[in-house]
Order: sequence, then structure tokens, then C-alpha cells
Amino acid sequence: MGTRGVTKFGASVDPELLQSFDDATRGVGMNRSSAIETAMRGFLAEQKWSTAEEGLVAGALMMIYDHHSRSVVDEILDVQHDFTDVIASSTHVHFDQDNCLEIVAVRGGVGRLRELMHRIEASKGIKQLKLSLLNV
Repeated sequence: MGTRGVTKFGASVDPELLQSFDDATRGVGMNRSSAIETAMRGFLAEQKWSTAEEGLVAGALMMIYDHHSRSVVDEILDVQHDFTDVIASSTHVHFDQDNCLEIVAVRGGVGRLRELMHRIEASKGIKQLKLSLLNV
């Protein structure tokens, strides 16, 4: 049976990083302990999905790609059509003259979403890709 309450611990961090962290936490009305707890939970959720073989998750696949690369647009659309079972919706944003932002809302099995990410990741013209998931 687990214990209730809190555990105090120490950590060594760069002073400038700590100052930035404290400024950010104050900016959103949190204290350091609450912000560290939130960050730890986020880190653990991210680690859990990245190594999990199964489980239901929901989230967003975000990518920046070269607007001038027509092949990447076709590839992204083809891949999305292969994954309609886990894609809820997508939004296309013309970020600037050279870059597009695509945000794809996803839900389903973690293995299937990881497969989707790897398929899009393999497309030439993808500049940045991030899959952010939440446990359901």
C-alpha cells in the first residue's frame, strides 16, 4: 500500500534554467513543487507511450514541412488515407511563404499511432515532426 503525503528531494540544475523555470511557473500562477509534479507526470506519460506495445491514447501529430515540395504533400495525404482508422481530423496552416504546419488529431492504439508517425517521418520534405499523446 502506498504512502500518502509528499516526499522532499533535492536536484542540481543550472541556475539560469532554474530562474527561467521559476519565472515561468510564477507566470502561470504555479509554485515550483506543483510545476515539477506536472512536468514529471508529462515526462512519465511520454515515456510510457514511447515504449508501450499496446494501450489507447489520443493526441496530435504536428509537422512542419516545405511548402514547395509537392511530393511531400502527396505523401502526407496518401499516408493519412492509410490511417483513417486512427485519424480524427487534420488542420493545415500556411505558416509562412515556405513552410506549412499540419496538425493531425489522432486516437487509437499506441502501436498504430507510432506506425503513422514513422510513415510520415520517412517523407522527404518534413522539417520537424512531433507526436504528443495523452493516456486515455
